[in-house]
Amino acid sequence: MENFKEKFLKWLRSLGPGMITAALVFGPSKMTITSKMGAIYGYSLLWLVVVAIFFMAIFTGMATRIGLATEQSLLATVRQKWGRPAGVAMGIGVFLVASSFQAGNSVGVGIAAGELFHTSPVPWILFFNAFAICLLFFRSFYSVLEKTMIFLIVLMLLSFITTLFWAKPSVPEMASGLVTPQVPEGSVGLIIAFTASCFSIVGALYQSYLIQERIRTNPAARQGRNDSNAGIMLLGLMCLIVIVCAAAILKPKGIAVNSASDMARALEPLFGSNASAFFLIGLFGAAFSSVIGNASVGGTLLGDALGLGSNFSSKQVRYLVALVMVIGAFVAIRFGKLPLELIVFAQSVTIFVVPFIGTVMYLVGNDASIMGNKVNKPFVRIFAGLGLLVIFALALVNIKELFFNNPLFK
Repeated sequence: MENFKEKFLKWLRSLGPGMITAALVFGPSKMTITSKMGAIYGYSLLWLVVVAIFFMAIFTGMATRIGLATEQSLLATVRQKWGRPAGVAMGIGVFLVASSFQAGNSVGVGIAAGELFHTSPVPWILFFNAFAICLLFFRSFYSVLEKTMIFLIVLMLLSFITTLFWAKPSVPEMASGLVTPQVPEGSVGLIIAFTASCFSIVGALYQSYLIQERIRTNPAARQGRNDSNAGIMLLGLMCLIVIVCAAAILKPKGIAVNSASDMARALEPLFGSNASAFFLIGLFGAAFSSVIGNASVGGTLLGDALGLGSNFSSKQVRYLVALVMVIGAFVAIRFGKLPLELIVFAQSVTIFVVPFIGTVMYLVGNDASIMGNKVNKPFVRIFAGLGLLVIFALALVNIKELFFNNPLFK
C-alpha cells in the first residue's frame, strides 16, 4: 500500500508541466469555439477533439523529451543548429503572437468576474493582471505557477462537471459523435479554428522550457517520471465537456453563442443563477490561467531570443512576462475587446511562425546527436510528420482566409 501511495504521489508531482500547458491552451477563445461547436452542431464534432488532442500529445511528448535530453534551451539548440537569426525569429514571433492575443485573455477575466459580481469588467482586468504580476516576483515563480495552474485546472473541471450534471446529455449521441467522424455543412471554419487552437504548437514548444525549469528547481526530476500526457488528456476532457454541455443545453433551444459568456447567460433562465455562476467560474479559470500562461510563454521566449536566458528566476525574463500582461491589459481596457487589426496581425505572424516551430521541433526530436536515447521512435516520426502536414494545411487555409478573403486587404 505504501509503495502504491509513493508511486501515486510521484506521478502527481510529474504532472506539473503538462498541467501548465493544458491551462494556458484552454483559454476564453477555446471556450467560445467549443461552445459554438456544441450549440450549432450538437455532438457531431466530438471526434475532432480526439484527433486534435492526439497530435497535441505527440508534440508535447516530443517537447518533454527535448527538454530532458539537452542542458540548454530549445532556442539555444536552434541557434546552435541553424544560426542566431533562426532563434531570434522564433522568440520574437512567439512574443508578438502572445502579446497580440493577451488582450482576449484579459477581457475574459474581466467579463467572467464582472458578470459574477454584476460590475464593470475594467476593475477586474486591472486587479487580476496586477495580481498575476505580483505572482511573478515570488522567489520560486515556477513553483507558484505550477500550483496556480493545477488549482485553476481543478476549478475548471469542477465547474464544467457541475454544469454537465445540469445538462443531462444524451450518452448514445455522445458515443456516436466520438466514434463517427462527420463534417456537417458549414462546419469547416469551426473545425479549422478548433484544430489550430487545440493542437497548439506554441504550447507544446513551451513544454520543453517548463520541464527544464522544473529540473532547475528540483534536479532529481531529470531522473524521475515527467508525464505530459495527463495534462493534455485533461485539456481534451474539458473541451469535450463544454461541447457536450452546449449540445445538450443550447442546441435544442437554438440559442446562439458568440462568446463564452453567452453560454453562461443562456444557462441562467434554464437552470437558475447557480448554473450560470458555475460556468462563469470555469470561464474565469480558463481566462486567468491563460493570462499567466500566455504571458509566461511570450516573455520567456523573447528573453531567450535576446540572450537573457530562459530561467524564471531571471529578473529580465520576469519583466518581459509582465510586459506581455501590461500590453494585454492596456488593449483590453482601451478597446474593450481584441481589435480586428490586432487579430489580423497576430494571425499573420502565427501563419509563418507555427509551421517553422513545428518543423524545428520535429527535426530536433529526430536528431540522435542531440536527443541521444530520447530521439523520436518510428511511431512518433510517422504521426508527428502527419501532424506537420496538418499544421501546413492549416497555414495555407489561413493564408487564403487572411489575405484573400479579409476586408482589410481589399
